[in-house]
Amino acid sequence: MTNITVKTPWQKVTGDIPMHLEYFEGSMFDKVREIADRYPNNVAFDFMGRSTTYRKMVEEVEKCAKALKTIGVREGDRVTIALPNCPQAIYMFYAVNLVGAVCNMIHPLSAEKEIEFYLNASRSVTAITLDQFYHKFENIRQNTGIINIIIASVKDELSKPVRAGYMLTEGRKIRKIPKDAPVIRWREFMNMSRHCFYHYKVERKSDDPAVILYSGGTTGTTKGIVLTNKNFNALGQQVIATNPMFWPGDKMLAAMPVFHGFGLGVCIHTMLSQGGRCILVPRFTAKSYAKLIVKYRCNFIAGVPTLYEALLRLPAMDGADLSCLKGVFSGGDSLSVELKKKLDKFLYDHKSTVQVREGYGTTETVTACCLTPPTMFKEGSIGIPFPDTVIKIVEPGTERELPYGEEGEILLAGPTVMREYMDNPEETAQTLRVHADGLTWVYTGDLGTMDEEGFVYFKGRAKRMIVTSGYNVYPGQIENILDAHEAVQMSCVIGVPDAYKMQKVKAFVKLSPEFPATEDTKQLLLEYCRKHIAKYAMPYDIEFRADLPKTLVGKVAYRVLEEEELAKMKAAGQEEKA
Repeated sequence: MTNITVKTPWQKVTGDIPMHLEYFEGSMFDKVREIADRYPNNVAFDFMGRSTTYRKMVEEVEKCAKALKTIGVREGDRVTIALPNCPQAIYMFYAVNLVGAVCNMIHPLSAEKEIEFYLNASRSVTAITLDQFYHKFENIRQNTGIINIIIASVKDELSKPVRAGYMLTEGRKIRKIPKDAPVIRWREFMNMSRHCFYHYKVERKSDDPAVILYSGGTTGTTKGIVLTNKNFNALGQQVIATNPMFWPGDKMLAAMPVFHGFGLGVCIHTMLSQGGRCILVPRFTAKSYAKLIVKYRCNFIAGVPTLYEALLRLPAMDGADLSCLKGVFSGGDSLSVELKKKLDKFLYDHKSTVQVREGYGTTETVTACCLTPPTMFKEGSIGIPFPDTVIKIVEPGTERELPYGEEGEILLAGPTVMREYMDNPEETAQTLRVHADGLTWVYTGDLGTMDEEGFVYFKGRAKRMIVTSGYNVYPGQIENILDAHEAVQMSCVIGVPDAYKMQKVKAFVKLSPEFPATEDTKQLLLEYCRKHIAKYAMPYDIEFRADLPKTLVGKVAYRVLEEEELAKMKAAGQEEKA
């Protein structure tokens, strides 16, 4: 039987979550201002010990918007924001929205040539970054169309005692900016608001472009994803609808970065558009993450699996009381069954009444569009679609829907689907397709299945599939098997080019501390693999690493390992010729 497209069965699973939501019509700032009018004295966010109310936040956003108008930013302009999670990022993000411009969100740690690409691809007229990144921007500025660079500093948003400590430690490491540098300092910029009195607010519709985020898209090359006001506002309403335990004033640890859909969409805009409180983390480590959870008694935390894996081993968490938690979310990468079990036990042992809930999404839908319900869990499932989001499984690249349980490509439709890939109509047409049902579907390039109750199971990226001797091998499945062994802390599996098999399977493993990186340990794991993995899918080698490379958002960077292997093969080939 062909499966009927399943629309968010939250009511069937939980009983009290609506199938359909009425979405806010207006801009992202309009939604936040509505909340600020309702809860003016509630804390909107905390930053390094300093709290800011909703009223104060909106005042600063409006000052920032007036200053943007003063320096010439107009409706439809692109403004690049290259900041960590700090107050200036919040003010600038909503101010750009208020003046009708578009936020171009990039990682401040990007290399110079990457920054140049992002500025030119978006045709940005203005950029804001921290003082410590000024020199990267200045080095490539002449190659771009940037008119103004605004320089912010962490110290500007700190209380006096904390500022003094910051300047004696982190502040001393920052390379000085020349006094005559062609930039506008943050305080100078905000003071420019005094020169703008009228017409700084631009009315924007819900379907107008608002944000550009970057992703590999479906083909692995960097693309700007153009998202609308409605995409972000709808996400906020969906997240809260599927978390009925949320209450205005609840605290979210906003450690995921503001340039990423997960951090911007869930940790920041969802909270600020629904009355939550963000604990902003400008540069986080597992240690600081753990400390802030306990210090602020956070109600909601979100992270990638590698972060949670590190959290389990922190001495700082010994005896920590996590009874404050209402929601623990994992996304951005596949959460192995074994890691979920370990994390759930960890939460239980630390007085938490909740378990980790895995989600799934793509930047083409801002971020999460599928989540495990709070009261029902199925092993290996990434949950069920949000209200008004539809998921179906098709034969890859086609419209042919597959029966329940049969593996195919995951397609998404709903109110968070992107507007387009920036200046890339060919890729947009390949990824966004209108079907006979009238819906616009995102072809994710991800493989998965769906069961009769609408629960979705992620099987891996189609492009990560390894083809060896004619067999399809999915790295995620082998990683799950390896991660289940007590000797393995983390693993990554890749395909290595092979003249005979086309590709052969290689595993990289970070060992648990009590296991030595010896030949005996390797043989132990290979013997274990032989018991759990089909012969054609067996790793031909296991390489031990002290750590595995990570992407900027904490995922295991399997492409880095693939490139290393290719470079090794190329070097070996040249040696043979010599």
